[in-house]
Amino acid sequence: MTTAVSLPKKSKHQIPRSLKAARDDENKGPTTAHPFGKLRAWLKLRPFKTCRAVRLAREESGSMLIEFALSVWTLFLLTFLIFEFCMTIYTYSVLNNAAREGVRYAIAHGTDNSVCSGPSSGCSDSTGANVTNVVKGYAKVCFHDISGMTVTPSWPDGTSSPSSRVVVTINYPYVPYLSLPGFTTPTMQATAEGRIVF
Repeated sequence: MTTAVSLPKKSKHQIPRSLKAARDDENKGPTTAHPFGKLRAWLKLRPFKTCRAVRLAREESGSMLIEFALSVWTLFLLTFLIFEFCMTIYTYSVLNNAAREGVRYAIAHGTDNSVCSGPSSGCSDSTGANVTNVVKGYAKVCFHDISGMTVTPSWPDGTSSPSSRVVVTINYPYVPYLSLPGFTTPTMQATAEGRIVF
């Protein structure tokens, strides 16, 4: 007795197995994994998070540029301020040395010298112009501007004879290298004193 085997009827719309497998393989893509496959999948699954990350990265880049500009400006300003401070100390030191140089000249050019400077009778330089020239000549080598310098030699004892006192006073309005708004130019003063030797 033979048993009849009933085969499933093929539907009109049924896709053959071989064609369906080919389509599945095509949809799956190449068997070799793409190096950016995971990144593509992450981007597809997280579009909103990706946009937010890009936006945050752009904002961070902009803030870094602003911070860099502010840092550079602050660094340059600090550098110039340090330079200005050093030049101020240098100027004061030069003024003191110039005043001492004037005193050295005055104590060696009293009444016993043929080229006398001072108020004593017989001195060819009664106003102390030679002392002033010596002071300005010394400062001229070290300063960028001495037009505002005022040199005042004086003889407190009223004479330029030996053992008498001589005082040289310098007033100088400081000329800054860096002009800042609201910065008042200081007037420096240096004084040196000595006794006439001859």
